[in-house]
Amino acid sequence: MKFPFFNFSKKEYPEFWKNYCAHFNSKKQRTIDNTRFVVFDTETTGFDFKEDRILCIGCTTVKQNKIIIKDGLEIYLNQDVFKADTVKIHGILKTEKVTKLEEKEALIVFLDYIKDSVLVAHHAGFDIGIVNQALKRHKLGRLKNDVLDTGILFKRSKHIVNIIDPNKKYSLDEIAQELKITPKDRHTAAGDAFITALVFLKILPRLNKDGKMKYKDLFINPMNY
Repeated sequence: MKFPFFNFSKKEYPEFWKNYCAHFNSKKQRTIDNTRFVVFDTETTGFDFKEDRILCIGCTTVKQNKIIIKDGLEIYLNQDVFKADTVKIHGILKTEKVTKLEEKEALIVFLDYIKDSVLVAHHAGFDIGIVNQALKRHKLGRLKNDVLDTGILFKRSKHIVNIIDPNKKYSLDEIAQELKITPKDRHTAAGDAFITALVFLKILPRLNKDGKMKYKDLFINPMNY
């Protein structure tokens, strides 16, 4: 009796995706000081992962408690989906006079930039989700990086008695105001990434008051935020 032949070979991914994944093959002994944190933000046409699209990705690097200004990234994408009602928020016009990349090209640049860095974002679930959806459209896997959310870190940094509503989601503006950070270029991807980086740097000392915090402690979420 003959059985049909099934091809169980692994899916062949493009070279740029394999290069990205290769950064995660070896387990690094991470410390907070030797880790590269990429703080990023996306401007999008809306909040629907499937229907909406990324308009811009802004990134800045934090390492050894410093923002590395020269190691930043800002990518504009062609607007295949345009929603006029969201322009008043992000300010990106379809006719914007900047160099724009197709979605796949933007993903290639973004993945090459982040490598295996820890990704940091405010309300990170959305930014990670919209990027993962873009990867899915191009038949790629999900982001593999460790992720930190400044909204969660901020709540961890507040004394328990100061948390009136444990379910409250703090906006970037609210946190910036409490930490005495002047918000500039709000609702631009690069501007919001920079503000989030400042927030991140202000929160770290609050979490590390005894100076003994380790890399893994950044991901502890004891209050189930």
